[in-house]
Amino acid sequence: MNSLEQKIIEKIKKQGPITFKTFMEMALYEPELGYYASEKTGIGKTGDFYTSQHVHPVFGTMLGKQLEEMWKIMKKPSDFLIIEPGAGEGYMCKDILDYLKKCELSNSFIYIIIEKNPFMKVKQKSLLNDYEDKVRWIYSLEELSDITGCILSNELLDSFPVHMIEMEDELKEIYVGLNNGSLTEIKGNPSSDDLKYYLKEFSISLSGGYRTEINLRIKEWLKTVSKVISEGFIFTIDYGYPVWDYYSEDRNRGTLLCYYKHQVNENPYKNIGGQDITAHINFTSVKKWGEEYDFKTIGFCQQGIFFVSLGIDEVIQEIYENHSEYLFEIAKIKKLILPGTIGETHKVMIQYKGRKNFELRGFSIKNQKDKL
Repeated sequence: MNSLEQKIIEKIKKQGPITFKTFMEMALYEPELGYYASEKTGIGKTGDFYTSQHVHPVFGTMLGKQLEEMWKIMKKPSDFLIIEPGAGEGYMCKDILDYLKKCELSNSFIYIIIEKNPFMKVKQKSLLNDYEDKVRWIYSLEELSDITGCILSNELLDSFPVHMIEMEDELKEIYVGLNNGSLTEIKGNPSSDDLKYYLKEFSISLSGGYRTEINLRIKEWLKTVSKVISEGFIFTIDYGYPVWDYYSEDRNRGTLLCYYKHQVNENPYKNIGGQDITAHINFTSVKKWGEEYDFKTIGFCQQGIFFVSLGIDEVIQEIYENHSEYLFEIAKIKKLILPGTIGETHKVMIQYKGRKNFELRGFSIKNQKDKL
């Protein structure tokens, strides 16, 4: 039993069973002990999982192209902020900056990383040493106000702690309690009326025995973002579904998964603090709640389709046409766009707060926002 598991057990002994959401929050974010808050956090080939930024640098290049288009749509403001919460080791940031330094936008932006893990911040600063004049670090989004720019969220929302629910004769919530000193699940009444309201709000009907997650933290986050941005974008890349797909009958065990050394499991109660815990995104909630906070959904589609629409073929030709490792590079890039890869599982959603009317190139082939 490690120190984090012991801390969770002591909390339960003092106050009784805790919601799964509280357990997940401690497992991921408890200072110096949680998965995302410790020195041991590992992302990429040597870690527990990898994201698109670890597949190929062209991922950052494509994001840079989209940020450049956003800047032009906003009439090229001289104080365009690119804000990335939870930047991992900083590879996506570096790849974006490598692209933007060659663009007209280069003198008009500052890249802000929101990072609470001091150990990760050290890694980021080392990697981004050549861009010390363009990158700033802050601890919380609330430190900003009245900004013009873009919040860039790559696999952020799926890491928010979720409530776990199960339908019996009536709605039950999953709590974490103790049985002979070990963690065990206990079903109880919902800890908040917001859980029942969520099911009503999105017209979700669950059959008996149906178990799934509810992510209410997304709404809190969108509210904070709206307070911070006066005009700009939310650029979300994550895995998830529209509500009708997320809560379909064939997904009756939910989407919660754990990642440990590139192996997937469904047991959040082992490797506590040493494995990632994640749940898919209900993109319909991101759209609806975003609209409540003045963000209009511009587009939604699979990552692969988005990159093809945005001109990834042009980028490949420009950078790699005469490259000695052309076929090797293309093989890696295909993992970002083809069916059966991250290009299919990951979705792109872009929302906008402001008065301008426009279309984005990345949604020119297919825009599925109306299916949300």
